[in-house]
Amino acid sequence: MTEPLEKRLEKAMAELHEAQEAVARTERELREASFAVLSSDRAVRATVGPQGELTGIEFLDSKYRDMSPQELAASVLEAASAARTKMNRHVMKAMAPFTEPSSNVPELKGFELDWERIFGPEVLRDDDETATARDTAASPGWRDALGEDEDGEN
Repeated sequence: MTEPLEKRLEKAMAELHEAQEAVARTERELREASFAVLSSDRAVRATVGPQGELTGIEFLDSKYRDMSPQELAASVLEAASAARTKMNRHVMKAMAPFTEPSSNVPELKGFELDWERIFGPEVLRDDDETATARDTAASPGWRDALGEDEDGEN
């Protein structure tokens, strides 16, 4: 038996209202989000805000004093890039439910988002691939011995 049009419309409107509330909650959460990441040499911590903008740089343990300008710049860029990638992935995860079609109302399709166009191709690489590329560039052996992850945390 086919469901009456009025009932289907009522369901669609209720689901649309729920989706609008969920989008508003997600937007509020994302406006407050930030990520901080240590460079692989542990000399720099970069923090980015909700739009991937650089909001903070910390030079740790006076290591910067013994670095060349090029080394320091590379550490800053590495940490900032990794923090931005974390934020981008966080946004993608938060928005994922809105890209799925409705299970109750098949006519309500999810939003189509071109993540590669929005964030660039590097955000679509999985964590293992990104970590391998970063570790190949510079991975201090003492980090493995201490059991630390890529952010310098246990």
